Formats: sequence, C-alpha cells, structure tokens
Amino acid sequence: MLDIKLITERPDFVKEALAKKGCNADFTELLQWVAERKAILQEVEADKAMRNKVSAQIPQLKKQGQPVDEIFAQMRELGEKISAADEKLNALNDKIFDFVAKLPNLPDEDLLPGEKENNQVVKVFGEKPDFNFEPKNHVDLCTALGLIDYERGVKLSGGGYWLYRGDGARLEWALLNFFISEHLNDGYTFILPPHMLGYNCGFGAGQFPKFSEEVYWIEDGEADGKKAQRFMLPTAETALVNMYAGEIIDESKLPMKFFAYTPCYRKEAGSYRAEERGMIRGHQFNKVEMVQYAHPDKSKEAFEELVNKACSLMEKLGLHFRLSKLAAGDCSASMARTYDIEVWIPSMGIYKEVSSVSNANDYQARRNNTRYRGADKKTGFVHTLNGSGLATSRVFPALIEQYQNADGSVTIPEVLRPFMGGQSVIKP
Repeated sequence: MLDIKLITERPDFVKEALAKKGCNADFTELLQWVAERKAILQEVEADKAMRNKVSAQIPQLKKQGQPVDEIFAQMRELGEKISAADEKLNALNDKIFDFVAKLPNLPDEDLLPGEKENNQVVKVFGEKPDFNFEPKNHVDLCTALGLIDYERGVKLSGGGYWLYRGDGARLEWALLNFFISEHLNDGYTFILPPHMLGYNCGFGAGQFPKFSEEVYWIEDGEADGKKAQRFMLPTAETALVNMYAGEIIDESKLPMKFFAYTPCYRKEAGSYRAEERGMIRGHQFNKVEMVQYAHPDKSKEAFEELVNKACSLMEKLGLHFRLSKLAAGDCSASMARTYDIEVWIPSMGIYKEVSSVSNANDYQARRNNTRYRGADKKTGFVHTLNGSGLATSRVFPALIEQYQNADGSVTIPEVLRPFMGGQSVIKP
C-alpha cells in the first residue's frame, strides 16, 4: 500500500510514477476526501475537548447547587453531533483506504516505462545448445522415457495437470532437494507453510483485491457466524511475507531470510497457446520460494543477493539462460522492481521465466503492518523481497531438452546426481 502522506504531499510525482506502470491515477476525489476528513477531525476533536471540559465541571456545579439540566441537554446534543461526525469519519476512512488499497506499487525510478518491449537483458549465461542430431521436444522425450504421464494427469484433474512417475518423479524431487540444500547452506530458514490461506494474506501480499479471481477459493465452514473462505496459495511468497503481519521486529534481527517449498495453485487466466503444452503452463506446479525481510537501508543489497542466488542455481545446473530487468509495466502490481531469470527452451525457440526476483519496498509491509524498531526506539516499515529459487515446471522441461542425447537419453546434471542415487543418465 502506498503512503497516503506521499500521495497528498506529492500527488503529481505519484501520478507520474504510476503512469510508468500504465496506471492512470486521478487523485481529485481522494484529495477531497482527505481534506474533508481533516476538517471533520478538527471539529470533532474540538467538540470532544469541550465535552470533556464541561463534564469535568458538572460535579462542581452540582456541589454548588447550580442547575445542570440545561447543561446535560447541551451535552446530549453535542454527543449526538460527535457520533454523527464519527460516522462520517469512518465512511471517509473506508473510502480512502479502499482507494489507496487498489493502487499498485510505485516502480523504482531507474525502471523504464512500458511493458515487455522495454525489458532489458542484463546477463546471459552459457550458449544455446548446438545439437548434431534432430532434437526432440520435452513432451515427446518425457513420454518416451516414462517421466511424465500427461494423459493420466488430464484424466484425474483435467487440462493443465500431469503426473510425474518413475525417474521423472525422482528427478523432480532431486531438483527440489538441490534447491533446498543450497538455501540451507546460505543460512536461510526452511518453512513449510499451510497451503490454504485467509483473505488477509492475499491482501497483505498485494494480490487482493485486484487478483482475487485468479486463485482457487475454498469454502471452509463458518467462523464467528460467517462463512469462512480460504484460498489455495498461488506462491509461498503469499504466506511468507505475512508471517510477521501486525508485529514489530527488532532491528537487530534484520535481515530475516526464509525459504519454503510448496506446490503452487493457479487458475492461469486465458487460453493455452500451442507451444505451452506439457509442463510449461499448469494449474499446479512445485516451487521453492525465497523471501527476505530487510531494513530499508539494506534493501538494495538484499535484492542483489536474491538475484545472485537464483542465477547461481541455474549456473550450477548448467542451463543456458538470460537475466532480464523488467520495465515498470511488466512488474507485478505489488513490486517496485523485478528481474526475471529466463531459461532457453530449444523446441520452442524462446526463453521462459523460471524465476522472478522482486523488491516490494515497504508496499507489502504497509498492507500487513510489519514494522521494525531501531535502537532509537522509533519504528518503520520493513522492506520485503522475494525470489523463486526455483520453480520446477519450466526448469524440468528445459533440463530435459538441453541435456538430451542422440540416442533419446537424457544426461542428469552433476549437481543432481547425489539426489538420484548416483544415476548419471536416464535411458529409454
């Protein structure tokens, strides 16, 4: 959530920044509401001060034998006036909150405006594989090797689902174990969060209300006389950035570094393109997610660390990929900056995102009220950062295609072999 003070003091600056994301904000009504709230608040405070002053005088007047009936009547009228003003204030506060809650995060100043056309490639690792035979696509390879059962995945759950089986299941698990071991070695704390979350988590992460229709909702009985709804988490970030919601963290504990393994559940709006068959786009996929809670002064350092960690995983797997700095409009609504790691899929002839590393600055912390307290006892909002480390649904097919051999076998990257019982190749 944006700082309302920033909007009221520098509306043109905020408007220009949001325009880089393609958001044409009009603050006319908002500024009117804020001004009206200020005027009402001043009047209410004056009336409450008067009521307190007169109320304190009544016992003394009674003691002196002076009549107080008229004063009581005046205080009742004043009380009714204050109640009516409080109702107006509550209504204004709700309108102001709802308006600001729907605004996206401000992009960092160094980001280019626009969308994908203005993304910048900042790093390329390795070379595109050069095959001296006719390479196959990952769907045919996985089917021939018995790694993925697409047909029975659809039978069980419909389009956008698949089954891992045999060496395919082992390879998927090896990838996840490799990622987990790397994060543990780097001092990150392992979290296994719930897969069903409350609305507050989606709001705190900045995904709701705008994207509330893109998750799977589950009705879960009643709570406090109301129907309780939970949703299946679309990414572990949604849980991790809300773990300290409403809390004040001691500055000495920052940065706090976490990672989680979860399946991710997404509706994935829109139709599937022909080239996205197989595992490239699905409703459920596995991901290891990294999150940091950082001091604002160390936010940039934390971002660089997460980018380097995600790149390191890809480099150790030996996969050809590129790192792209996203333009403002291609960053998600909650994020101030994002770098995408995009792996090369030979059969598609394009790069596909396998990790997004993002900095929300204090946007998420303002929404879920996560603060830190410094040595001077003052509090401020933490910065939250996240990065996939990694999502497997595109790493897996990229690995299968980039490591394929002429005889239809697939070589297993060296870093995964300890998690595959020493196996070095998957043969037909």
